[in-house]
Amino acid sequence: MMIATNSSGKAMPDRAPATAALYPLSGHNDFIAVRAAGHLVRAGGVLAGLALLAMALIMCFEIGSRSLFNSPTSWATEISTYLLVAVVFLGLGVAQSNNSHVQVELWVDRLSTEARRKVELICQWSGLFFVMMSVWQMAAFNAREYFNDTRDWGLLSTPQWIPQLPVSVGLLVYALAILIDIYRLKPPPGNARRWALPLLALALLAALVSLGRHSVLVSAGRFDWGTIAIAAFMVLGMLAWSGLRTALHVVVLLGALSLLYWAMRGQSLALVGTLLVASMIFLLLFGVRIALALGLVGMFGVYFLLPRPQLSLLAERAWSSTNTFTLSAVPMFIFMGGLLLKSGIVSGMFDSLVRWFGRTPGGLAHASAGASAIFAAVSGSSIATAATLGKVACPEMIERGYSPRLTYGITGAGATLGILIPPSIPMIIYGTTVGASVTHLFMGGVLPGLLLMFMFMLTAFVWALGWRGSAPAARAYTMKEKLVSSTGMVPFVAIIFVVLGSMYAGIATPTEAAAIGALAAYILCLVRKKIDVQGLFAVALDTARVSAMLLLIVVGASIFSWVFDYIRLPREIVALITHAGLDPWIVVALMTLIYLVLGMFIESIAMMLMTLPVTFPIAMALGMDPIWFGIFLVLMIEIGLITPPMGMVLFVLSSMSGKVTFVQIALGVLPFVAVMLVFLVLLYTFPDIVLWLPQQIK
Repeated sequence: MMIATNSSGKAMPDRAPATAALYPLSGHNDFIAVRAAGHLVRAGGVLAGLALLAMALIMCFEIGSRSLFNSPTSWATEISTYLLVAVVFLGLGVAQSNNSHVQVELWVDRLSTEARRKVELICQWSGLFFVMMSVWQMAAFNAREYFNDTRDWGLLSTPQWIPQLPVSVGLLVYALAILIDIYRLKPPPGNARRWALPLLALALLAALVSLGRHSVLVSAGRFDWGTIAIAAFMVLGMLAWSGLRTALHVVVLLGALSLLYWAMRGQSLALVGTLLVASMIFLLLFGVRIALALGLVGMFGVYFLLPRPQLSLLAERAWSSTNTFTLSAVPMFIFMGGLLLKSGIVSGMFDSLVRWFGRTPGGLAHASAGASAIFAAVSGSSIATAATLGKVACPEMIERGYSPRLTYGITGAGATLGILIPPSIPMIIYGTTVGASVTHLFMGGVLPGLLLMFMFMLTAFVWALGWRGSAPAARAYTMKEKLVSSTGMVPFVAIIFVVLGSMYAGIATPTEAAAIGALAAYILCLVRKKIDVQGLFAVALDTARVSAMLLLIVVGASIFSWVFDYIRLPREIVALITHAGLDPWIVVALMTLIYLVLGMFIESIAMMLMTLPVTFPIAMALGMDPIWFGIFLVLMIEIGLITPPMGMVLFVLSSMSGKVTFVQIALGVLPFVAVMLVFLVLLYTFPDIVLWLPQQIK
């Protein structure tokens, strides 16, 4: 995944300098309506944090009840899934207020602060249009579920409007958070213009309520009155708060896209597919947040490319793509990682490895790679691994005389092990998306992760021997020093045993194992006196914010992929490649090249989700194993995380590197990128490296 950690230990995406000049936005010009909206956003975050804590407790209660008393509950899984939905959508607003939603900054970070402000306004208003449409559709969906008395198929027979309500409320709070940012980016002069938008919002609410639960078409045509009302609110709101120029830019942008999609209806599949991909890439590069760019493209697709608009799909996908128990593992592993960072046990583990690798040339580099692998086995996050080792290992390596390139190269490469060695958040999302076993994916990542760690160590060994001045002389430690320092490994061994042991022993599912790990990490914090109630809730709130940001990308990608599937593009591409008779290795090489290019510019999870509708059917048609393909995809994500200019791990390390430049860090990781590509060839040649371990538990 893609979450950095700031100096306070809070997980957050790193930002380019231009963005940092704008965010955090100043609130000194806020008036009462904006302040009230801010209170609602913060309240949503508090509820999201409480829902996360409740979800962790319920999972642990279910495991204990089932394992210790042979008395499984009939409600824990269902309630936990509903709480996941609440965490995701109620956390969207606080994620927006912390500027956590990820964007591609390839172009915009080169702009001056004032130019960036103008582009941000256009991007925020454009994203708001998708969110407003989603709020309307979700609220109408909620109302229909209530009046139809729709109930869940589970044992609880829950009325569906109850767990779906946080989706409507959360999206509304998210819209408020975007409006707060829009106001703070360029506060409008005068009370009349300030109050114009809140009054317009009330008028829009009255109009949408009067239209009822179903779309009302304009003269039986394609357009409906609800969309027109939202578009009118957008235009008038932009004129009131951001001025004529911004309004014209947004109208031209969204209007041009609408015309293009309308003109493409009924055209050839190649043209429609090109439009979908090109418009998505344009919005991403322009600076629209990744999740919102995917959602916008999908929304235009369901509105203009279908015989009749199906805007209700926005609500259905928002609900169904997150109402999945397996995805509950995502916030649980993030929560566990945050608690481990709070516990401060990483330094002891690194010191232990330093003593064991002391005599080896480049000993601290090996310790950094080993520490990355161990932390990966409990965190599931490459960015959390990079942030942790960037604070613990890099300063000590630089102080002892290691070259900046070797120091940050091995740390950046080692951090990528965070999503290959189980547990792994991308594996959970991949498995949920394509229907592959998450447990088998975890098993499939063990041997590749360990082999890649040893290849990183070998590269560091050759580097230390071959380039004079890159590493100081090795230092030997006594056996007593090694054994005494090994106590620093005990907490990690215990956490790994708890998480992976409970999962592979059949005591807990991968999702439940994450909750057990979070509980163990919390107990560790208590034993070390590193946390109180306030600190626990701060970690929970950060987890909710990060989870909301991450799973909103899943929602946007779900809408986008539905349009791809509807126009039959994946099937046509599969048929084309099948009839072309290309050897599988050529197809894999082409996929690798495409992922390498995409990974340079697009956030890793988004890259995976937006390409899976095409690449997964191709892989299956060529006879590839879904577990092997999942590990291949994770490797490509790993490479994207350390490939300039958009490698998120590079930004994390750069933010902590002091005098070491971004260019030096990027040059340091390039040899390890080459190693990973060689390793990919090794996996293709010997697929049993991935498949042997999963086959042993089938």
